[in-house]
Amino acid sequence: MGSEPNHATVLRKRIHIQGVVQGVGFRPFVYELAMANRLAGWVRNSSEGVFIEVEGPADRLESFEEDLRNRRPVLAQVDRVQVTDIPQQGARDFVILESAQVTGEFVLVPPDIATCAECYEDFTDPANRRYQHPFTNCTNCGPRYTIIRDIPYDRPATTMVEFPMCRECRGEYENPADRRFHAQPNACPQCGPALSAPIEQAQSWLREGKVVAIKGLGGFHLACDATNGEAVRRLRERKRRSDKPFAIMAPDLGAVERWCEVSPADREALECPRRPIAILPRRPGTVISDAVAPGNKTIGVMLPYTPLHHLLFEGAGGRFEALVMTSGNVSEEPIVSREEELPRLASLYDEVLTHNRKIHTRVDDSVVRTFEREVRVVRRSRGYAPQPVRLAFEMAPALGAGGELKNTFCLTKQRYAILSQHIGDLENLETLEFFHETLSHMKRFYRIEPEVVGYDLHPGYLSTRAALEMQGVQKVGVQHHHAHIASCMAENGLRERVIGVSLDGTGYGTDGQIWGGEFLVCDFLGFERCLHFRYVPLAGGDAAVREPWRMALSYARDAFGQSLPEQLFERIDPRRRAIVEAMLARRVNTVLTSSCGRLFDAVASLIGLRDETNYEGQAAIELEAAAEDGVESRYGFELSDADVDLRPAIAEIVAEVRKGTGAGKIAASFHNTVVAVIVEACRRTRDSHGLKKVCLSGGTFQNFYLLGRVVEGLRQAGFEVYLHSQVPANDGGIALGQAVVAAEAARR
Repeated sequence: MGSEPNHATVLRKRIHIQGVVQGVGFRPFVYELAMANRLAGWVRNSSEGVFIEVEGPADRLESFEEDLRNRRPVLAQVDRVQVTDIPQQGARDFVILESAQVTGEFVLVPPDIATCAECYEDFTDPANRRYQHPFTNCTNCGPRYTIIRDIPYDRPATTMVEFPMCRECRGEYENPADRRFHAQPNACPQCGPALSAPIEQAQSWLREGKVVAIKGLGGFHLACDATNGEAVRRLRERKRRSDKPFAIMAPDLGAVERWCEVSPADREALECPRRPIAILPRRPGTVISDAVAPGNKTIGVMLPYTPLHHLLFEGAGGRFEALVMTSGNVSEEPIVSREEELPRLASLYDEVLTHNRKIHTRVDDSVVRTFEREVRVVRRSRGYAPQPVRLAFEMAPALGAGGELKNTFCLTKQRYAILSQHIGDLENLETLEFFHETLSHMKRFYRIEPEVVGYDLHPGYLSTRAALEMQGVQKVGVQHHHAHIASCMAENGLRERVIGVSLDGTGYGTDGQIWGGEFLVCDFLGFERCLHFRYVPLAGGDAAVREPWRMALSYARDAFGQSLPEQLFERIDPRRRAIVEAMLARRVNTVLTSSCGRLFDAVASLIGLRDETNYEGQAAIELEAAAEDGVESRYGFELSDADVDLRPAIAEIVAEVRKGTGAGKIAASFHNTVVAVIVEACRRTRDSHGLKKVCLSGGTFQNFYLLGRVVEGLRQAGFEVYLHSQVPANDGGIALGQAVVAAEAARR
C-alpha cells in the first residue's frame, strides 16, 4: 500500500483534451483556472486538441483537474481528457503558448455562433467604442467555421488575417481578464471589416419595398419587408418560386409569439446559440403577408444571429415587424457567398449590402422542428455543421457521399461522424463543385483520407458518380433505405439488428425499382426487406413527382381496373390523361414504385388538394395540413407475405370523395390508416424475428401529424422507438448511414 500524497509536494501533469475546444474560449478558461489555483505551466492549441502542462502542490492540482472536468465554456464540448504525470520543471508562471501543428492529427472545428448578450450590449450602447459596429464578437460568439481556412484555429488561419488589430483590440486580445482574450475574429470600427453602405441606407431600401441582397455570415440573403405583400410577391416572381415558403427573421421572441404558437421547446430552439430557422404553427390574421408561406399552416422563423441582423431592426424609422430572409441563390444552385458571384443574382435584387470580410466556407441556414420537447433537425447547416455526431463505437476513416436531394456528405474518424453543411440538390455543375470544394476543405481540416466510401445505388446520382471516380479507396454501394435506418441507428448508439421503417419519396432498390415504403430488419452489415408498400406504376418518371394526378390515376387504376369512376379525373386535360393512361396500360416509360411519398401525392390529388406541385413534398405537406384533429376512423388494407396492399383504402377514399366527404376528414383517416399499417407491419416483423427496437427514418417522418401517432401506436404495442434528432430524417441524413455501413463492410 502506498502512503497518502503530501499536499505540499509539487507535481507536474500533462493534460490532453479533445472535443470542440478551439474557438470556444477554452484556453482563456484554462488560464483563469490556473490563475485561480495559483499554478504554473502553459496551455496551447494543437491540431490534436488542447494540451496543458500544469505544475503546483497536489491539492491545487486536484482542484484544477476537478474544475477542468466539471466546468467548461458554454460552447465547449469535451469528449476526452487524458492526464499524465511528468517531471516537474520549477515553473513560476502560467502562459498561453503559440499553437502547434501535428502531422496527421486533427481538432474539431466549432460552428458559427450567434451574437451573445454582452456583445449585443456593446454595439447598442452609444457610449461603447463598438456602437453600431456590425462585426462585434467575442470569445463566446461570432464567426467560426465560415472564416476558418485551416487549423489550429488562430487568426492567421482565418479570413480575419486581412484586418490587423488596432492597439485597443490587441490589448483586449492579450488581456486574460478580458472577454475578448484570444478571440480570433476580434475587431472594432477602426480596424475591422466594414459595410459597403450605411445600415440606414439598407433600412431605407427595405422600407421602399425593395429586395436587398445582404451578405451575412455564410452567404447572401435576399431580404424584403415580410409585411409588404407586393415586395414578397415580386421576390417570388423573380425567384420563380410560386408557393414554397420563405423563411423570415423576427427582431425578437415577442414578435414571433405574435404570429406563431411557440412552445417552451420552440423558444429554446429559437434562442439557442445555433439560431436555426424553426418551423412553427402560424396564428391566423397576423401582419405577415400571406405571400410568405401561401396556404401553409406553418412558417419558418429565425431570430437575428449577427450584429448586422440586429442593427437592421434598430433605427429611427421604426422597427420592422419581420424581414423575409431567403437564401441568395438561383433555384437549385448553392448560396452565393462571394461578390464576384453576385451577377448570378442580378435579376433577383434591387440593391446590395455587402462587406469586406471574406466568407471562406459558404453555409446556409439550418432548419429545425420540435417534437416531444426535443429539437429535430430538418436541414443541418449553420450553427450545427461541422460539429460532429459522437458515435458509440470506433470508426475507420470513411466517407458517405450522400444522396441526390438535400445532399450532405459524412466523414468519419475515431468516434466522430462529421457531416458537411447542407450542400443542396446535386442536379447541376455549380452544386457538384460546391460538393467537391467542401469535401476537400473538410478532409484537410480533419486530416482524413477515407479508406472506404459508401454511395447510393442509383447509377444516375452525381454523388454516386463522384464516389465511383475516387482513386485508392474501397467502394461500397449502400441501398438508400438501409442507409436511412443505419443513420438513425448510428446517432442513437445502436449496433444490433433492429426493425427499420423507412418511408420517403424515392430510393433505388436492389431489384431496380423505386422503393420508398419499406419495412426492413437490418444492422450495419446488411438488411432483409420484410414488407413493402405494393408496387404501382410510376408514369413518366420525374413528371409524376411534379404532377400528383398521375400517381392518383395509377393508384386508382390499380384499385379499380377498368371500372374506374370516370368523373374522378374530369378536371385533367383529356389529351394528357390519355397519354398517361397509355403509359400505364402498356407499361411504357414507367417504373414500379413502392414509394410512400408518391402514395401521399396520390391521395392529395384524389381528394382535390393538389394536382401539380412546384416544390418537393408540396402535396404531402398540404395533405398533412388538411388533416382534421379528432378523427379516429381509418380505411382498410391487407398484409400479404411481401407487401402492404392499400387498394381497399384507395377504393374507400374514392367512395368518400364521390359522397362529398370533406377533405379534412379523409386526410385524417388516411393518416390513421398509414399509422395502422406501420404498427401492424412492425408487430408481424417482431413475431417473425423477435425484435422490439424500431428505427423510423425517411422524409415522410417529417410529417409530425403522422409521426406523433406512429410513435404513440408503437409504444402502446410494446416497441422501443428511435428517432432522429441530430441529423435529418430526410435525405440530408443518409450520408451518416452510408459511412457506417461502408466502414463495417470494410472492417469485415
